[in-house]
Amino acid sequence: MSETDTRGQQRAPGRRRAPGRSGARGQQLWPVHVVLAIGAAAMVAPFFWQLLTSLQTFGEATSVPPTFRPGWHWENYSAVFRSTPFLAQFGNTVVITVVRVLAQLLFCSMAGYAFARLRFPGRNALFLVVLSVLMVPSQLYLLPQYQMVMHLGLLNTLGGIVLPGLFSAFGTFMLRQFFLSLPRDVEEAARLDGAGPVRVFWSVMLPLAKPGLISLGVLTVLWSWNDLLWPLVVTDDAARMPLSVGLAALQGEHVTDYPVLMAGSLLASLPMIVMFLVAQRRITEGIAFTGSK
Repeated sequence: MSETDTRGQQRAPGRRRAPGRSGARGQQLWPVHVVLAIGAAAMVAPFFWQLLTSLQTFGEATSVPPTFRPGWHWENYSAVFRSTPFLAQFGNTVVITVVRVLAQLLFCSMAGYAFARLRFPGRNALFLVVLSVLMVPSQLYLLPQYQMVMHLGLLNTLGGIVLPGLFSAFGTFMLRQFFLSLPRDVEEAARLDGAGPVRVFWSVMLPLAKPGLISLGVLTVLWSWNDLLWPLVVTDDAARMPLSVGLAALQGEHVTDYPVLMAGSLLASLPMIVMFLVAQRRITEGIAFTGSK
């Protein structure tokens, strides 16, 4: 046997994992696994209850004590389409969400880059004005926004719903912090090559900000899909309402058909669930990368 083989055999035991180390570590982590399992069950329980209620009759859903056996009444789902123009409201919600997301990604990235990298008079003062919007409850400027939309003739229109959500102070702050974390070397190299501010932003900095854009896009989608108060104020036509307002209309003044309401809520939640399952890796990477900055 050669000297090299002898040395390799002598070093091999040193590289082996100590016996019982993995088992001891597993025993140390079991409380963490228990806590995570309890948290996962708490997160899944509302969806389970929603699905269970959507398959019951009104009597089963309101029985005391509650019953955990589904009645398999699939007609509750068809009742959703009879009670409200679900498809039209679903289309309205998709249009509103897509327009808001694209507008916020564009405008917030431009404003965030300007506040982070461009030098102009009053930059810090203007940024403080933008941040001050985050300190004011949204209900306080609900009436001024309504008056502006009314004077523009946009009541009961998708434009009236979309208009206040085209820009976000939070998105501007979030992307500004992200642009500040990016290295200046790439930006300076592009300027040395003769690229102007617009070219640097569009071709160099914006691709580097992809994780931040993904994070803002996900948050905007969730906020826009679930937005209730503003659409409820500016629309009273069922055909122009988003799903959030349409589902709220299923709640009666004296009696609410909970199985139908839960069936409609589940149908409205499915696109968000499918979106997360399809893009789960990109979403978690974007949020984690942004949070690490």
